[in-house]
Amino acid sequence: MNYLDFKGEKVSEIGLGTWYMGEGDAAQTEQEITALRYGIEHEINFIDTAEMYGEGKAESVVGQAIQGYDRSKLFVTSKFYPFHATPELMRASLEKSLQRLQTDYLDLYLLHWRGNTPLIETVKGMQTLQQEGLIKHWGVSNFDTADMEELLRLENGAEVFANEDLYNLQSRGVEFDLLPWQAKRSIPFIGYSPFGSGNGKSIESPALSKIAAAHESTVQQILLAWVTRNHQVLSIPKASQAKHVQSNIAALEIKLSDQELALLNQDFPEPTSKQSLEVI
Repeated sequence: MNYLDFKGEKVSEIGLGTWYMGEGDAAQTEQEITALRYGIEHEINFIDTAEMYGEGKAESVVGQAIQGYDRSKLFVTSKFYPFHATPELMRASLEKSLQRLQTDYLDLYLLHWRGNTPLIETVKGMQTLQQEGLIKHWGVSNFDTADMEELLRLENGAEVFANEDLYNLQSRGVEFDLLPWQAKRSIPFIGYSPFGSGNGKSIESPALSKIAAAHESTVQQILLAWVTRNHQVLSIPKASQAKHVQSNIAALEIKLSDQELALLNQDFPEPTSKQSLEVI
């Protein structure tokens, strides 16, 4: 497993995404728990969930999956709704999340997307939770460069741990300004939906299929290898079956050549101007 240094925290280069988990029957839930445990046992330590996912059902699945493992070796992340972004409502959300996750603290707590609550209030609320030991770090999600700049102008805003945004071969807008902006300031970037599955848009092209065949891999593995190619982004693919987690781990061993990257750039061009932040 490859690991990234996130401000002194050692996190696996791919995480375990959990969107839509816990929303099926008992057999499917058991399959999801097995998949998460397979990932943990194969050195994936980053788990991403949110109170929004199944209105807590995904968190409950994670809570069951992490039982019996050394909690200190896991990096559990959850997110709260923007309409829970005041200090009081944030605390109530966190307490419910911790109960569902069967843990005493979160490693990272994210504002899921911006709402009407002033950012300064949200930062103060997260800092209080951090000071009380209920969360180790706080961050944001679905923030664009202007949002991040506004955040850093606030008192203690520069203490933001990470920002999580959509990033895949088809959704590359963040490469133009946001990724370099965060890299310059050593703010870790977490990329969600590496396969583009969350928005129902399958990522396909002749070059992609050709490269997958050359590596005797799946298109999904090439997509994941592409996202992690520079070892600067933590990607969080969802995998509800152990065999899919195994496939995701194997993708980290795929090294794309300059020629292959150039072919992919032809089908999925790099951004040459500022793009609106894509969100799903």
